[in-house]
Amino acid sequence: MSDTPPPAPAPPTAPTAPAERRRRPAPRTIAFGVLAVVVGALFSVLVPVVVSLYGQPAAFTFLFGALLCAAPLVAVRWPRWAIAMFAVAAVVLPLPIAGNGGTPWPWPWSVPAMLVLVAFVGVLAIVHGWRLALVAWLVSIGGTLALVIALSEVAPVVAAIVNLVIVTSVSGAGLLVAVLVASRLRVGAELTRERELTALEQSRRLVVEERARIARELHDVVAHGMSLIQVQASTARYRVPGLPDDAVREFDEIAQTARTGLAEMRRLLGVLRTEDQAADLAPQQGLRDIPALVDTVRRAGAEVEATFPATTRAVPDAVDIAAFRIAQEALSNAVRHAPGSPITLTVDADADADAVRLLVRNGPSNAAADSTASTARGHGLVGMRERAGLVGGSVDAAADPDGGWTVRAVLPVPPPPPAVPAAPHSPTVGEHP
Repeated sequence: MSDTPPPAPAPPTAPTAPAERRRRPAPRTIAFGVLAVVVGALFSVLVPVVVSLYGQPAAFTFLFGALLCAAPLVAVRWPRWAIAMFAVAAVVLPLPIAGNGGTPWPWPWSVPAMLVLVAFVGVLAIVHGWRLALVAWLVSIGGTLALVIALSEVAPVVAAIVNLVIVTSVSGAGLLVAVLVASRLRVGAELTRERELTALEQSRRLVVEERARIARELHDVVAHGMSLIQVQASTARYRVPGLPDDAVREFDEIAQTARTGLAEMRRLLGVLRTEDQAADLAPQQGLRDIPALVDTVRRAGAEVEATFPATTRAVPDAVDIAAFRIAQEALSNAVRHAPGSPITLTVDADADADAVRLLVRNGPSNAAADSTASTARGHGLVGMRERAGLVGGSVDAAADPDGGWTVRAVLPVPPPPPAVPAAPHSPTVGEHP
């Protein structure tokens, strides 16, 4: 064996951030970068064209060409300063050409300068609105028109007027397009904000409705049961004569615990209910209200075939409410996701049954493909399974081979407690047996 020690492990390196976590530049930053590239390209073309074709001094052209091309970038942050820069550069840059007796090339606006004007008014219209863009456009065209009029004796007026007409038409069309684009962007931003607000209000409304529903169920089921416990425990000494003192104290403690629980329940109900929401005193709906629910769905235009038991056994309140809510949600999903398809509802709650069984099936429709996906993504099936799970039941929902959809719910009903035989009455002192 070799005595060479094993190599030391390499020090751990810091994990690199995944590509999707890297911060992406904002759209405004990207747009500003594109604008900088465009005006940089126009500047690199403007200076050589004016120096070589128009014969202007290089330093003079570089200075005022830089002012002219920098104006669109400055307009993003300081629009008024940018308008002043652009107007001065647009009027001063053509001056040496008029002093040289004119030129055969377009004057007072060269083609690169005209493109810078289009970019300038477009930036103002999109970022700051059409008013500032219109002011900049009028000042630029009006300033060069005043220059042509002032130099009419030494400059080719006819060619200059033709140049101004062309520049006015092209830049005016660019301004109109920029105004339309800005309006479209603003409308899109407003629609996005409205969608976000609508989604937020929808989520808030759903939360409020769910809290109110929980509060009603707590009030109708749990609070009602605790009230009965408190009343029975408080009146036990009067209803059952001859109770030992230990039993009386036990019943009093049970009544006190029930009263404390009721007080906590009222506090919880106050938290669940919003301040502007009045308490709903109507009882919760149950199995007895499913026929009325079916009639409501039929009046909405759905074709529903319902089967109900001849006699319905008494079930606990939690099972009663869960059965109605599951039937309501299943019918709602069938109407929403499979419009026009026939619906079958079967309620099995016979007096001798050990569970309440519900079956809701809708036939195939044109929207059946979307029904499965949208239902799986929503909270309807989750809510039904949660309600069934609270009472020890189950809900199965799956697509049928023919394209329909079936929901089966089983809600177990506990057997009634055995009857307690009456205690034999022992005679008291002085009483004959």
